[in-house]
Amino acid sequence: MMKHNALALTLGLLLVVPAGTMAQESDRENDATMSERTEERARARDLGIQPGILPTGDWNAITDVPGVKVGHRTVSRGDSVRTGVTAILPHGDNLYREKVPAAVYLGNAYGKMAGTTQIQELGTLESPIALTNTLSVGAGVQALVRHTLDQPGNESVRSVNAVVGETNDSYLNDIRGMHVTQEDFLAAIASAATGPVAEGSVGAGTGTTCFGFKGGIGTSSRRLPDDHGGYTVGVLVQSNYGGVLTINGAPVGRELGDFPLSEYTTGVHAHGSCMIVVATNAPLSHRNLERVAKRAVLGLGQTGSSMQNGSGDYVLAFSTAYRLPEDGEHLEPAVELVANRSMSTLFMATVEATEEALYNSLFQATTVTGRDGNRREAIPLDRVVEICGRYGVLNLQDRLPGVQLQKPAAE
Repeated sequence: MMKHNALALTLGLLLVVPAGTMAQESDRENDATMSERTEERARARDLGIQPGILPTGDWNAITDVPGVKVGHRTVSRGDSVRTGVTAILPHGDNLYREKVPAAVYLGNAYGKMAGTTQIQELGTLESPIALTNTLSVGAGVQALVRHTLDQPGNESVRSVNAVVGETNDSYLNDIRGMHVTQEDFLAAIASAATGPVAEGSVGAGTGTTCFGFKGGIGTSSRRLPDDHGGYTVGVLVQSNYGGVLTINGAPVGRELGDFPLSEYTTGVHAHGSCMIVVATNAPLSHRNLERVAKRAVLGLGQTGSSMQNGSGDYVLAFSTAYRLPEDGEHLEPAVELVANRSMSTLFMATVEATEEALYNSLFQATTVTGRDGNRREAIPLDRVVEICGRYGVLNLQDRLPGVQLQKPAAE
Protein backbone atom coordinates (compact mmCIF):
# COMPACT_ATOMS: atom_id res chain seq x y z
CA MET A 1 0.00 0.00 0.00
CA MET A 2 1.14 3.59 -0.57
CA LYS A 3 2.58 5.22 2.51
CA HIS A 4 0.87 8.35 3.82
CA ASN A 5 4.11 10.36 3.96
CA ALA A 6 4.62 9.78 0.23
CA LEU A 7 1.09 11.00 -0.38
CA ALA A 8 1.68 14.09 1.71
CA LEU A 9 4.84 14.82 -0.29
CA THR A 10 2.92 14.34 -3.53
CA LEU A 11 0.19 16.72 -2.46
CA GLY A 12 2.72 19.32 -1.33
CA LEU A 13 4.42 19.21 -4.71
CA LEU A 14 1.21 19.61 -6.67
CA LEU A 15 -0.81 22.23 -4.83
CA VAL A 16 -1.11 25.42 -6.82
CA VAL A 17 -2.28 29.00 -6.46
CA PRO A 18 -5.59 29.89 -4.79
CA ALA A 19 -8.74 30.02 -6.88
CA GLY A 20 -10.01 33.35 -8.12
CA THR A 21 -6.71 34.89 -9.19
CA MET A 22 -7.36 35.09 -12.94
CA ALA A 23 -8.08 38.27 -14.85
CA GLN A 24 -11.76 37.52 -15.49
CA GLU A 25 -12.71 38.13 -11.87
CA SER A 26 -13.94 41.49 -10.56
CA ASP A 27 -14.56 41.29 -6.81
CA ARG A 28 -16.11 43.11 -3.91
CA GLU A 29 -15.03 41.21 -0.82
CA ASN A 30 -14.53 41.61 2.89
CA ASP A 31 -11.38 40.61 4.75
CA ALA A 32 -12.91 37.42 6.18
CA THR A 33 -13.68 36.04 2.79
CA MET A 34 -10.27 37.02 1.49
CA SER A 35 -8.54 35.16 4.32
CA GLU A 36 -10.57 32.03 3.58
CA ARG A 37 -9.56 32.20 -0.06
CA THR A 38 -5.86 32.07 0.73
CA GLU A 39 -6.12 28.29 1.08
CA GLU A 40 -3.90 26.41 -1.34
CA ARG A 41 -5.97 24.51 -3.87
CA ALA A 42 -5.30 22.45 -6.99
CA ARG A 43 -6.98 21.35 -10.17
CA ALA A 44 -7.83 17.68 -10.61
CA ARG A 45 -5.13 17.08 -13.19
CA ASP A 46 -2.47 18.58 -10.90
CA LEU A 47 -3.30 15.85 -8.37
CA GLY A 48 -3.09 13.05 -10.92
CA ILE A 49 -6.85 12.74 -11.43
CA GLN A 50 -7.31 12.58 -15.19
CA PRO A 51 -10.70 11.33 -16.34
CA GLY A 52 -10.82 9.63 -19.72
CA ILE A 53 -8.27 9.28 -22.48
CA LEU A 54 -8.51 12.38 -24.66
CA PRO A 55 -5.99 15.25 -24.31
CA THR A 56 -6.99 18.67 -23.01
CA GLY A 57 -6.62 22.01 -24.73
CA ASP A 58 -3.90 24.49 -23.79
CA TRP A 59 -5.79 25.90 -20.77
CA ASN A 60 -7.97 22.86 -20.05
CA ALA A 61 -10.90 25.26 -20.08
CA ILE A 62 -13.98 26.17 -22.08
CA THR A 63 -11.92 29.05 -23.49
CA ASP A 64 -9.86 26.51 -25.45
CA VAL A 65 -12.72 26.69 -27.95
CA PRO A 66 -11.58 29.58 -30.18
CA GLY A 67 -13.47 32.81 -29.53
CA VAL A 68 -15.16 31.77 -26.28
CA LYS A 69 -14.78 34.20 -23.38
CA VAL A 70 -15.61 33.94 -19.66
CA GLY A 71 -16.06 36.69 -17.09
CA HIS A 72 -16.91 36.71 -13.37
CA ARG A 73 -18.37 39.18 -10.91
CA THR A 74 -18.05 38.08 -7.28
CA VAL A 75 -20.52 39.77 -4.89
CA SER A 76 -19.32 39.22 -1.33
CA ARG A 77 -20.16 41.72 1.40
CA GLY A 78 -20.40 41.69 5.17
CA ASP A 79 -21.31 38.44 6.87
CA SER A 80 -24.16 37.25 4.67
CA VAL A 81 -23.71 38.11 0.99
CA ARG A 82 -21.90 35.32 -0.88
CA THR A 83 -23.00 35.22 -4.50
CA GLY A 84 -22.14 36.51 -7.97
CA VAL A 85 -22.32 36.17 -11.75
CA THR A 86 -20.44 34.17 -14.35
CA ALA A 87 -20.85 35.10 -18.02
CA ILE A 88 -19.96 32.98 -21.06
CA LEU A 89 -19.69 34.59 -24.50
CA PRO A 90 -19.53 32.38 -27.63
CA HIS A 91 -17.73 35.20 -29.45
CA GLY A 92 -16.87 38.85 -28.93
CA ASP A 93 -19.04 40.31 -31.70
CA ASN A 94 -22.73 41.27 -31.70
CA LEU A 95 -24.41 37.99 -30.73
CA TYR A 96 -27.86 39.21 -31.67
CA ARG A 97 -26.72 39.95 -35.23
CA GLU A 98 -24.39 36.93 -35.42
CA LYS A 99 -26.21 34.13 -33.61
CA VAL A 100 -24.67 30.71 -33.01
CA PRO A 101 -26.38 27.30 -33.18
CA ALA A 102 -27.37 25.99 -29.77
CA ALA A 103 -29.46 23.41 -27.93
CA VAL A 104 -30.66 22.69 -24.39
CA TYR A 105 -31.14 19.44 -22.50
CA LEU A 106 -32.95 19.14 -19.17
CA GLY A 107 -31.67 16.42 -16.87
CA ASN A 108 -33.96 17.39 -13.98
CA ALA A 109 -35.92 20.60 -14.37
CA TYR A 110 -36.31 21.64 -10.73
CA GLY A 111 -34.69 24.95 -11.56
CA LYS A 112 -34.73 27.96 -13.79
CA MET A 113 -32.96 28.79 -17.01
CA ALA A 114 -34.52 31.70 -18.83
CA GLY A 115 -34.50 31.55 -22.61
CA THR A 116 -34.53 27.78 -23.07
CA THR A 117 -37.81 27.46 -24.95
CA GLN A 118 -36.75 29.77 -27.79
CA ILE A 119 -33.43 27.92 -28.08
CA GLN A 120 -35.35 24.65 -28.34
CA GLU A 121 -37.68 26.11 -30.96
CA LEU A 122 -35.20 28.00 -33.17
CA GLY A 123 -31.90 26.30 -32.35
CA THR A 124 -29.98 29.57 -31.93
CA LEU A 125 -28.33 31.57 -29.12
CA GLU A 126 -28.49 35.37 -29.38
CA SER A 127 -27.24 36.61 -26.00
CA PRO A 128 -24.38 35.86 -23.62
CA ILE A 129 -25.07 33.08 -21.12
CA ALA A 130 -25.22 34.29 -17.54
CA LEU A 131 -25.16 32.12 -14.41
CA THR A 132 -26.17 33.42 -10.97
CA ASN A 133 -28.37 32.56 -7.97
CA THR A 134 -32.03 31.57 -8.11
CA LEU A 135 -33.61 34.88 -7.17
CA SER A 136 -31.34 36.98 -9.39
CA VAL A 137 -32.45 35.50 -12.72
CA GLY A 138 -34.82 38.43 -13.28
CA ALA A 139 -32.05 40.99 -12.83
CA GLY A 140 -29.92 38.94 -15.22
CA VAL A 141 -32.58 38.95 -17.92
CA GLN A 142 -32.94 42.72 -17.66
CA ALA A 143 -29.16 43.19 -17.80
CA LEU A 144 -28.70 40.96 -20.85
CA VAL A 145 -31.57 42.73 -22.62
CA ARG A 146 -29.94 46.08 -21.86
CA HIS A 147 -26.56 44.81 -23.02
CA THR A 148 -28.09 43.69 -26.32
CA LEU A 149 -30.15 46.83 -26.92
CA ASP A 150 -27.15 49.07 -26.29
CA GLN A 151 -24.92 47.42 -28.88
CA PRO A 152 -24.37 49.36 -32.12
CA GLY A 153 -26.54 47.99 -34.88
CA ASN A 154 -29.35 46.92 -32.54
CA GLU A 155 -31.23 50.22 -32.49
CA SER A 156 -34.35 48.65 -34.02
CA VAL A 157 -34.38 45.46 -31.88
CA ARG A 158 -37.74 44.85 -30.17
CA SER A 159 -37.24 41.35 -28.76
CA VAL A 160 -34.26 39.69 -27.03
CA ASN A 161 -34.02 36.09 -25.82
CA ALA A 162 -31.78 36.51 -22.76
CA VAL A 163 -30.30 33.27 -21.36
CA VAL A 164 -29.80 33.16 -17.58
CA GLY A 165 -29.33 30.02 -15.47
CA GLU A 166 -29.13 29.61 -11.70
CA THR A 167 -28.40 27.50 -8.68
CA ASN A 168 -29.68 28.09 -5.16
CA ASP A 169 -26.88 29.44 -2.94
CA SER A 170 -29.15 30.33 0.01
CA TYR A 171 -27.24 28.24 2.59
CA LEU A 172 -24.32 30.66 2.44
CA ASN A 173 -25.95 33.68 0.81
CA ASP A 174 -28.73 36.06 1.84
CA ILE A 175 -30.59 35.14 -1.32
CA ARG A 176 -33.79 36.96 -0.28
CA GLY A 177 -31.85 40.23 -0.29
CA MET A 178 -31.44 39.94 -4.08
CA HIS A 179 -28.02 41.59 -3.90
CA VAL A 180 -26.94 40.92 -7.50
CA THR A 181 -27.66 43.95 -9.66
CA GLN A 182 -27.86 44.57 -13.38
CA GLU A 183 -24.51 46.32 -13.06
CA ASP A 184 -22.97 43.11 -11.71
CA PHE A 185 -24.13 41.19 -14.77
CA LEU A 186 -22.82 43.87 -17.10
CA ALA A 187 -19.49 43.89 -15.25
CA ALA A 188 -19.15 40.11 -15.68
CA ILE A 189 -19.78 40.47 -19.42
CA ALA A 190 -17.35 43.38 -19.71
CA SER A 191 -14.60 41.40 -17.95
CA ALA A 192 -15.01 38.32 -20.17
CA ALA A 193 -11.72 37.17 -21.67
CA THR A 194 -10.04 34.20 -23.27
CA GLY A 195 -7.26 32.25 -21.53
CA PRO A 196 -7.29 30.57 -18.11
CA VAL A 197 -10.56 30.74 -16.20
CA ALA A 198 -10.85 31.45 -12.47
CA GLU A 199 -12.53 28.52 -10.71
CA GLY A 200 -13.98 27.57 -7.35
CA SER A 201 -15.50 30.17 -5.00
CA VAL A 202 -15.79 32.87 -7.61
CA GLY A 203 -18.57 34.50 -9.65
CA ALA A 204 -21.73 32.40 -9.71
CA GLY A 205 -19.92 29.75 -7.67
CA THR A 206 -19.22 32.01 -4.67
CA GLY A 207 -21.99 30.58 -2.47
CA THR A 208 -22.58 27.09 -3.86
CA THR A 209 -22.37 23.68 -2.19
CA CYS A 210 -21.41 20.34 -3.76
CA PHE A 211 -21.57 16.92 -2.07
CA GLY A 212 -21.68 18.69 1.29
CA PHE A 213 -18.44 20.57 0.58
CA LYS A 214 -17.87 23.98 -1.00
CA GLY A 215 -18.77 23.89 -4.69
CA GLY A 216 -18.20 26.49 -7.35
CA ILE A 217 -17.19 27.17 -10.93
CA GLY A 218 -15.14 24.56 -12.79
CA THR A 219 -14.03 24.07 -16.36
CA SER A 220 -12.20 21.59 -18.58
CA SER A 221 -11.69 20.78 -22.26
CA ARG A 222 -10.87 17.94 -24.62
CA ARG A 223 -9.23 17.96 -28.04
CA LEU A 224 -10.15 15.33 -30.61
CA PRO A 225 -7.47 13.56 -32.67
CA ASP A 226 -6.86 15.00 -36.13
CA ASP A 227 -8.38 11.96 -37.79
CA HIS A 228 -11.56 12.60 -35.81
CA GLY A 229 -11.76 16.22 -36.93
CA GLY A 230 -9.34 17.83 -34.47
CA TYR A 231 -12.23 19.68 -32.83
CA THR A 232 -12.25 21.04 -29.27
CA VAL A 233 -14.99 20.57 -26.68
CA GLY A 234 -14.99 22.83 -23.62
CA VAL A 235 -17.24 22.67 -20.56
CA LEU A 236 -17.97 25.12 -17.74
CA VAL A 237 -20.05 24.14 -14.70
CA GLN A 238 -21.68 25.80 -11.71
CA SER A 239 -21.80 22.97 -9.15
CA ASN A 240 -24.38 23.03 -6.37
CA TYR A 241 -25.71 19.49 -6.03
CA GLY A 242 -25.59 16.36 -3.90
CA GLY A 243 -25.17 12.61 -4.13
CA VAL A 244 -22.43 10.17 -3.15
CA LEU A 245 -19.15 11.59 -4.45
CA THR A 246 -17.17 9.40 -6.83
CA ILE A 247 -13.81 10.61 -8.17
CA ASN A 248 -12.30 8.88 -11.19
CA GLY A 249 -14.13 5.74 -10.10
CA ALA A 250 -13.03 5.85 -6.44
CA PRO A 251 -15.84 5.95 -3.80
CA VAL A 252 -14.55 9.10 -2.12
CA GLY A 253 -17.88 10.10 -0.58
CA ARG A 254 -18.33 6.66 0.95
CA GLU A 255 -14.78 6.69 2.31
CA LEU A 256 -15.23 10.18 3.76
CA GLY A 257 -18.58 9.19 5.25
CA ASP A 258 -20.14 12.32 3.79
CA PHE A 259 -23.25 11.65 1.73
CA PRO A 260 -26.51 13.21 3.02
CA LEU A 261 -29.17 11.25 1.16
CA SER A 262 -32.15 13.59 1.49
CA GLU A 263 -32.48 17.29 2.07
CA TYR A 264 -35.88 16.61 3.62
CA THR A 265 -34.87 14.06 6.30
CA THR A 266 -31.29 14.89 7.30
CA GLY A 267 -31.64 18.59 7.95
CA VAL A 268 -28.54 19.11 5.79
CA HIS A 269 -28.68 21.35 2.74
CA ALA A 270 -27.96 18.52 0.28
CA HIS A 271 -29.99 19.47 -2.76
CA GLY A 272 -29.32 22.14 -5.33
CA SER A 273 -28.62 22.32 -9.02
CA CYS A 274 -25.92 22.03 -11.63
CA MET A 275 -25.62 24.32 -14.63
CA ILE A 276 -23.47 22.95 -17.45
CA VAL A 277 -22.38 24.91 -20.54
CA VAL A 278 -20.77 22.99 -23.41
CA ALA A 279 -18.94 24.77 -26.25
CA THR A 280 -17.37 23.30 -29.35
CA ASN A 281 -15.92 24.43 -32.66
CA ALA A 282 -17.27 21.32 -34.37
CA PRO A 283 -19.87 22.30 -37.00
CA LEU A 284 -22.96 20.71 -35.52
CA SER A 285 -26.66 21.04 -36.24
CA HIS A 286 -29.11 22.02 -33.50
CA ARG A 287 -30.15 18.36 -33.35
CA ASN A 288 -26.64 17.05 -32.81
CA LEU A 289 -25.90 19.81 -30.29
CA GLU A 290 -28.82 18.48 -28.27
CA ARG A 291 -27.30 15.01 -28.49
CA VAL A 292 -24.02 16.43 -27.19
CA ALA A 293 -25.86 18.17 -24.33
CA LYS A 294 -27.41 14.86 -23.28
CA ARG A 295 -23.94 13.33 -22.86
CA ALA A 296 -22.91 16.00 -20.36
CA VAL A 297 -25.39 14.44 -17.93
CA LEU A 298 -23.38 11.22 -18.15
CA GLY A 299 -20.34 13.16 -16.92
CA LEU A 300 -22.47 14.51 -14.06
CA GLY A 301 -23.45 10.96 -13.18
CA GLN A 302 -19.81 9.87 -13.16
CA THR A 303 -19.26 12.13 -10.13
CA GLY A 304 -22.00 10.44 -8.09
CA SER A 305 -25.03 12.61 -8.81
CA SER A 306 -28.40 10.91 -9.11
CA MET A 307 -30.06 14.24 -10.00
CA GLN A 308 -32.09 14.51 -6.82
CA ASN A 309 -35.69 15.69 -6.76
CA GLY A 310 -34.66 19.20 -5.73
CA SER A 311 -31.91 19.58 -8.32
CA GLY A 312 -32.14 21.64 -11.49
CA ASP A 313 -29.70 20.06 -13.92
CA TYR A 314 -29.54 22.00 -17.18
CA VAL A 315 -27.14 21.69 -20.10
CA LEU A 316 -26.72 24.31 -22.82
CA ALA A 317 -24.50 23.40 -25.79
CA PHE A 318 -23.42 25.71 -28.60
CA SER A 319 -21.10 25.66 -31.59
CA THR A 320 -18.80 28.45 -32.72
CA ALA A 321 -18.12 26.84 -36.11
CA TYR A 322 -20.59 29.01 -38.01
CA ARG A 323 -22.94 31.92 -37.42
CA LEU A 324 -26.53 32.57 -38.36
CA PRO A 325 -26.97 36.26 -39.32
CA GLU A 326 -30.07 37.95 -37.96
CA ASP A 327 -30.44 39.95 -41.17
CA GLY A 328 -30.28 36.91 -43.46
CA GLU A 329 -32.95 36.88 -46.14
CA HIS A 330 -34.52 33.52 -46.98
CA LEU A 331 -31.73 30.95 -46.74
CA GLU A 332 -29.36 30.06 -43.96
CA PRO A 333 -25.66 29.78 -44.91
CA ALA A 334 -24.64 26.46 -46.38
CA VAL A 335 -22.41 24.62 -43.87
CA GLU A 336 -20.84 21.18 -44.00
CA LEU A 337 -21.92 19.53 -40.75
CA VAL A 338 -20.44 16.65 -38.79
CA ALA A 339 -22.24 13.45 -39.78
CA ASN A 340 -24.11 11.33 -37.25
CA ARG A 341 -21.64 8.48 -37.62
CA SER A 342 -18.79 10.81 -36.59
CA MET A 343 -20.39 12.04 -33.35
CA SER A 344 -19.17 9.38 -30.95
CA THR A 345 -15.78 10.96 -30.16
CA LEU A 346 -17.50 14.31 -29.51
CA PHE A 347 -19.81 12.52 -27.09
CA MET A 348 -16.78 11.02 -25.31
CA ALA A 349 -15.08 14.41 -25.13
CA THR A 350 -18.19 15.94 -23.56
CA VAL A 351 -18.47 13.26 -20.88
CA GLU A 352 -14.78 13.49 -19.98
CA ALA A 353 -14.66 17.30 -19.90
CA THR A 354 -17.84 17.56 -17.82
CA GLU A 355 -16.55 15.10 -15.24
CA GLU A 356 -13.23 16.90 -14.89
CA ALA A 357 -14.85 20.35 -14.80
CA LEU A 358 -16.97 19.21 -11.86
CA TYR A 359 -13.90 17.94 -10.00
CA ASN A 360 -12.17 21.26 -10.66
CA SER A 361 -15.15 23.13 -9.22
CA LEU A 362 -14.74 21.17 -5.98
CA PHE A 363 -10.95 21.11 -5.79
CA GLN A 364 -10.50 24.82 -6.52
CA ALA A 365 -13.26 25.93 -4.14
CA THR A 366 -12.15 27.40 -0.84
CA THR A 367 -13.88 27.35 2.56
CA VAL A 368 -16.58 30.03 2.81
CA THR A 369 -18.58 31.28 5.81
CA GLY A 370 -21.75 33.18 5.09
CA ARG A 371 -25.35 33.75 6.13
CA ASP A 372 -26.13 33.04 9.80
CA GLY A 373 -22.58 31.78 10.27
CA ASN A 374 -23.20 28.84 7.93
CA ARG A 375 -19.95 27.41 6.69
CA ARG A 376 -18.93 25.16 3.82
CA GLU A 377 -15.54 23.55 4.12
CA ALA A 378 -13.35 23.00 1.09
CA ILE A 379 -12.98 19.32 0.29
CA PRO A 380 -9.77 18.01 1.93
CA LEU A 381 -7.42 17.40 -0.99
CA ASP A 382 -5.00 15.32 1.06
CA ARG A 383 -7.79 12.86 1.85
CA VAL A 384 -8.92 12.82 -1.77
CA VAL A 385 -5.41 11.96 -2.95
CA GLU A 386 -5.03 9.31 -0.25
CA ILE A 387 -8.31 7.62 -1.14
CA CYS A 388 -7.74 7.80 -4.89
CA GLY A 389 -4.25 6.39 -4.34
CA ARG A 390 -5.60 3.43 -2.37
CA TYR A 391 -8.05 2.67 -5.17
CA GLY A 392 -5.38 2.98 -7.85
CA VAL A 393 -7.03 5.75 -9.86
CA LEU A 394 -4.22 8.35 -9.84
CA ASN A 395 -2.10 8.94 -12.94
CA LEU A 396 1.16 10.10 -11.36
CA GLN A 397 3.64 7.33 -12.05
CA ASP A 398 5.31 9.02 -15.01
CA ARG A 399 5.97 12.27 -13.13
CA LEU A 400 6.67 10.87 -9.68
CA PRO A 401 8.38 7.49 -10.17
CA GLY A 402 9.17 7.17 -6.47
CA VAL A 403 5.50 6.94 -5.57
CA GLN A 404 4.14 3.43 -6.01
CA LEU A 405 0.38 3.27 -6.56
CA GLN A 406 -1.48 0.07 -5.80
CA LYS A 407 -5.06 -1.06 -5.95
CA PRO A 408 -6.65 -2.00 -2.62
CA ALA A 409 -6.32 -5.61 -1.60
CA ALA A 410 -9.26 -7.85 -2.43
CA GLU A 411 -11.68 -8.24 0.44
